[in-house]
Amino acid sequence: MRRKQKEFADLVGVNPRQIPRWKRRGETIELELDNQAALDTLLTQAPPDVQQRFAALLAERAATEHDERVQELLRRDPSTRRHAIDGKVMALVGEGIYLAGPDNRSVWLEPFLMDIYPTTNEDYAKFVLATNHRPPQPWPDGRCPVTLATHPVVWVTWQDATAYACWAGKALPTARQWEKAARGQRGRIYPWGNEPTAAKANTAESGIDATTPVSRYQSGASPFGIFDMCGNVWEWCSTKEAPGSGRYHLKGSAFTSPFERAAPSLLNAANASMKDNDTGFRCAMPV
Repeated sequence: MRRKQKEFADLVGVNPRQIPRWKRRGETIELELDNQAALDTLLTQAPPDVQQRFAALLAERAATEHDERVQELLRRDPSTRRHAIDGKVMALVGEGIYLAGPDNRSVWLEPFLMDIYPTTNEDYAKFVLATNHRPPQPWPDGRCPVTLATHPVVWVTWQDATAYACWAGKALPTARQWEKAARGQRGRIYPWGNEPTAAKANTAESGIDATTPVSRYQSGASPFGIFDMCGNVWEWCSTKEAPGSGRYHLKGSAFTSPFERAAPSLLNAANASMKDNDTGFRCAMPV
């Protein structure tokens, strides 16, 4: 944000001596949840030019080096693994009962793996290169925009999302799998808990009016460590709205949606041929 140390500390609400400690520890630091939430809130409320610089820095770093946070997650957490084909990190969602839907009914699911992050433009570019599948229409000259590499891919139909999943040896999650991955076994209203905290997700209230990097909202992760289960983009599921309808469930809401639509238990659906600037996907697979 190009602020002096004390100015930045005042904005975050921490002692100014804390900032140089954060800088020294770099990628090894794990912030307290309240500090991370304060940083997420600060970024959400920042002017558009600050948000664009932040996104550009993330995209540049993702293009030139490995994400050490993800590498550390893989080293220390046996419930995550990297997929062999598309290289995405997946989290284990264990078998058992979870609370589903607005009425919190008990539902049993077998264990499965879920992508920690939505499918990004960078991920989708690998698929397009490998299969010659048509790229999303806004890509200039059919190429992934560097500044949006770590943003979720959009302008993809249900058929496009399914084609990517098949190429990767995965599948689109069912609506029930998606909801359990978002709410946890105890049926949180939101991935982070039961408090309606709009600053933990990229919804219309943020005023960003665009997608954001998929790893941005760390304090909004689900109990399984899965990101962007509220806001940023709607995500396609494999579950049909009704037999023979040609419409499929969408989950999670988007940057265009009011926060009241963000709860993972809520229902939405669209025709399989629909594509828009706020609709993407992530994948799942059996253990």
